[in-house]
Amino acid sequence: MQTLLPALSLVIGGARSGKSTFAERLVMGSGLAPVYVATAEAGDDPEMAARIAAHKARRGRNWREVEAGRALGAALGAARPGEAVLIDCITLWLTGILLAGDDLETAEEELLAALRSCAAPVVVVSSEVGAGIVPENALARRFRDAQGRLNQTLAARADLAVAVVAGLPLVLKGALPEALR
Repeated sequence: MQTLLPALSLVIGGARSGKSTFAERLVMGSGLAPVYVATAEAGDDPEMAARIAAHKARRGRNWREVEAGRALGAALGAARPGEAVLIDCITLWLTGILLAGDDLETAEEELLAALRSCAAPVVVVSSEVGAGIVPENALARRFRDAQGRLNQTLAARADLAVAVVAGLPLVLKGALPEALR
């Protein structure tokens, strides 16, 4: 059964909240061809490589996968009508931008433009990072502040915003497709 998916959906939650699993269900429930856009880069980190492998195994072979890293504009530009795109996750994308020393304002403007012009509906997964303590170093504070601003921008532009807590979706804006209610 195909359900309508808005042009932009935001799924936000804390670490291990179930946000990625919920976002995958949202995309799969759309009846559109699922596209997984990965922003994680394992590098030389075997633990991160294992996490990436676990995510791939959980999704199965039905997804077209795009290893985008920081190149989200190109990945979104390649999306086609009849597909539904899942970006997992915008938090790792932002981390990559900051660690690479890329211009954050330019990167965010390019991301927002790519989201507006994407031919397919997009579900963005993001981490809620503002509920903890104030980080002790400048880079961590810059990241937390940038992530908070980006989350607010995405939520304002999204037709559907869902917070996931303990695996349970809490609709913040819009309405869940009937199949997921």
